[in-house]
Amino acid sequence: MRTECKNYESRTYASGDAVRKCNLDLAPEAPWRCPDDCPKYEARLADVAWQHGTAVAPPTPPPPKGVGEDPSIAALLDEAENIINAAVPTTMAEVESERARTRGWRRILPRRRRS
Repeated sequence: MRTECKNYESRTYASGDAVRKCNLDLAPEAPWRCPDDCPKYEARLADVAWQHGTAVAPPTPPPPKGVGEDPSIAALLDEAENIINAAVPTTMAEVESERARTRGWRRILPRRRRS
């Protein structure tokens, strides 16, 4: 990944796992590489108002063999993304159904008359 691009994001979790990604989802072989001639590449100018932690991200793992040479890698990653995206509407419908079922279940007590 082109870490100097403003669309690049990296996050390290307490477990030591790190996520590196293009926020625009333009890297066909993400998370290993961005296109060399990416039309949305913009150099990162400054990290204004960011809080930088003291943790150091682990080094980027080496790319698998064939990255950048084998078009089936990008195709496989696209298919995996399609599977996940296909599950989103069903999952969202289940969440909304659960929310709708629990809405309005507050017990309404009758008002007491004042004497």
